[in-house]
Amino acid sequence: MLPYRSVLFVPAHKTSWFDKAADSGADAVCFDLEDSVPDHLKPQAREQVAAAVERFAKSHPAMGMFVRPNSLGTGLAGVDLEWAIAPGLTGVFAPKVNSAVEVFKYDALLDHFEARAEVTGLEYIVPVETIQGIQNCEEIAAASPRVGAMIGPTAEHADIAKAVGYEWTPEGTESMVHRTKILLATLAAGRHPLTALWERIHDLEGLREFTTRGRKMGFRGQIVLHPSHVSVVNAVFTPDGEQIDFYRGLLDTYYAAEKRGDGAVMYGEIHVDKAHADKAEEWLARVDRLAELNGGI
Repeated sequence: MLPYRSVLFVPAHKTSWFDKAADSGADAVCFDLEDSVPDHLKPQAREQVAAAVERFAKSHPAMGMFVRPNSLGTGLAGVDLEWAIAPGLTGVFAPKVNSAVEVFKYDALLDHFEARAEVTGLEYIVPVETIQGIQNCEEIAAASPRVGAMIGPTAEHADIAKAVGYEWTPEGTESMVHRTKILLATLAAGRHPLTALWERIHDLEGLREFTTRGRKMGFRGQIVLHPSHVSVVNAVFTPDGEQIDFYRGLLDTYYAAEKRGDGAVMYGEIHVDKAHADKAEEWLARVDRLAELNGGI
């Protein structure tokens, strides 16, 4: 999966919000057919998602597009995916996944609807939002090559708060244990680690601090609730010029030393060896990939 910094949610029945979401600079958008759409509006919302995917695939080709269907247990996931899976869709935001078995069920649905729509390569973003999901996060992350990203959630009022029963704080100490477990499972499987959303829409400084803490933990992107949050989140997850110069200089210094026959060298005040060079190469490769995203750098 591409290293999305920001995945902006938009309710699938709020068509007047679609263009604002697409123009926000988000690396990806997710059309939500689940909790944000009243039951009686879901049939119309499915049609609206299908039309939006077709339209934005042409107007915003660099923007990732995901759909969150209703969960498997509702009996609505199949019809949601039947409408949504079409050329231009990037993947599925798969809710309430409790085990690898449920990933396999999604695989069966996607295999069928991909074949019908003549598309390939759809991926999953998996939010780990149940106790069973937390316990089984390692097997979920490795269950299918379609699993592209997982979310280590911390939210004030979302499903994970109800499931765990924690009392939310902006610092997130109450969710540190399960987020760390999910983060490590995600990285061990070679997936993209995302952190969850900031619910206080107008508190942009709080958002910046929250997002920075997530980045320092090891997360590399975030779910976003509002277009005004996108630029903050993208900025936090985008390396600045000073960092880029630092790692390029580190590589230049190491390669020059290697050419001389030295396996280690001082780079300013830092002792540098192959491990440092490998990290710098990986870090700079990610910067190159960020430049290809809808939000750019």
